[in-house]
Amino acid sequence: MSVLSVQQLTKHYGAIRALDNVSFDVPQGSVFGILGPNGSGKTTLLGISMDIIKPTSGQFYWMGQPGTSEQQRRQIGTLLETPNFYPYLSGYRNLEIVAAIKGRGQNDIDRVLQVVNLHQRKDSKFATFSLGMKQRLAIASTLLGDPDILVFDEPTNGLDPAGIAEIRTLIKELNQQGKTIIMASHILDEVERVCTHVAIIQKGILKTIGTVQDVLNTSSVDNTVSVDVSAEDINHLKNVLSSLNGVKQVIDTATGLTLICEEGIKAAAINQHCFNNGIVLEQLNLKKKSLETRFLEITGTKSDR
Repeated sequence: MSVLSVQQLTKHYGAIRALDNVSFDVPQGSVFGILGPNGSGKTTLLGISMDIIKPTSGQFYWMGQPGTSEQQRRQIGTLLETPNFYPYLSGYRNLEIVAAIKGRGQNDIDRVLQVVNLHQRKDSKFATFSLGMKQRLAIASTLLGDPDILVFDEPTNGLDPAGIAEIRTLIKELNQQGKTIIMASHILDEVERVCTHVAIIQKGILKTIGTVQDVLNTSSVDNTVSVDVSAEDINHLKNVLSSLNGVKQVIDTATGLTLICEEGIKAAAINQHCFNNGIVLEQLNLKKKSLETRFLEITGTKSDR
C-alpha cells in the first residue's frame, strides 16, 4: 500500500522549473529518502505534499485520498523547519504550547519525551539544550498525537557528528515502531544508512527511484566492480590475477592490489584461482558500491549550484 503517491507534480517559479513531472509512490512502513543536491526541488516537493505550496500541475494522494484533509493531517507529523521554541521555557512547556496550537497531543507529552530520550531533561530550559537535543525536541513535537507518518526536511542539517548519530538512531527506532518516514536530505551517507527506499532528484527531475539496494545494484556506467586483495608475494599475486578471466585492470596500492573487474565476478572465483596457483590470500574484499558512487553516476560530478 502507498502512503503517499505523487503524480506528475510540476512547479514553476517564473522561468524556473523547480519540479518537472515528478511521480513516485512511498510504500507503507518504509524510510523513504528524497535525495538531491541543494536546490534540486526536495523542499518544494515536501511543501506541495503537505499542501503548503500549490503545484503548477499534477496531483498527490495520502492513503489514496487527494490532498490533505484534517483527518489526514492528524496521521502525519511534519518537520519542514525547526519550530520556534521559546529559549527561556522548558522542553515540556514548549511542547505544551505546540500541542495547544495543533489542538492535539496535550496528554502525550511525557510519552514523546520518553521516545526521544529527553524526559530526564523535560524541565530544563530549551536554551540549555545541545543542537542534537533541540532537534530531538523538534521531532518530539511531530510525534504529538501519535501520527502514523512522519515527514522530515533535512533532519540532521547543522548538527555535529554526535547529533547526527542521535537523529539517525531515533529515525531507525521510530521506523521499527511502525512509523512510515519520508525525509529529504542532500547527505548521501545519511540516506544510505537510514533509508529503505530512495528517490534521487536533480534540478526538479526524478532521476531514479527504488529500494536503496536496488539503486546500488543497478549496473554502473562502465559495468565494473573493484576488489581489494593482498598476499605475501605481491608481484606473484599481480601476475596470477592479470590472467584471470574478468579482471580488466590490476592496480598497485599501499596495502596490496585493487582489481577492476567485470560485474558478476565472484570473490570465490578469485580466491580459487589464487589457491590453484599456490597463493593464500591475506585480504579479499569485494567492495560494495556506495550510494555516493551511484549518485555521481546518475547526476554527474558537477554541482548544481
